[in-house]
Amino acid sequence: MSAVMPLERCTALVLNADFRPLSYFPLSVVSWQDAMRAIFRDTVTVVSEYDRTVRSPSREYKLPSVLALKEYVQPTRSPAFTRFNVFLRDRWSCQYCGDDFKTHELTFDHVIPRSRGGRTNWENIVAACRPCNTMKGNRMPDEIGMHPIIKPRRPSVFELQDHGRKFPPNFLHESWRDFLYWDTELDEDEYI
Repeated sequence: MSAVMPLERCTALVLNADFRPLSYFPLSVVSWQDAMRAIFRDTVTVVSEYDRTVRSPSREYKLPSVLALKEYVQPTRSPAFTRFNVFLRDRWSCQYCGDDFKTHELTFDHVIPRSRGGRTNWENIVAACRPCNTMKGNRMPDEIGMHPIIKPRRPSVFELQDHGRKFPPNFLHESWRDFLYWDTELDEDEYI
């Protein structure tokens, strides 16, 4: 007999009406309670279900694993300027040394320091590890010979979504796979 999946692991992937995830990173998932509320409000269609059920006093319900919105939600055209989105744009790599880091190991750096007129925006902020950020300090890139590997710029929502697909969350239920990776390019070897 297989173990019963804990309720807190029974999150539901939320797809837009075109059956694409609302977002890839963070992945558009909701708790089982929010999924059930959406079903009762009739705002979603159940696409796939877990084997797990919950009961009310009078009925038993299968928990949804994939939901699709009944009405299409227009994606935002420009991403919010947040620390997380800067790290996602830069793929969690320091833009000075090129090494990859975990979120808590990264800082963001003003390429042109604020004390020298640098602004806090997409075009002047990059992900940096603490040692590189400390080494660069308050100096201009030319003064210390530290230039970002990729020139900072405002990413598109599609670019962030593409980067997000490459960083899957810790838990992916098998019923989600068809909806997360159907629009990614296949390697030639996958055809063989």
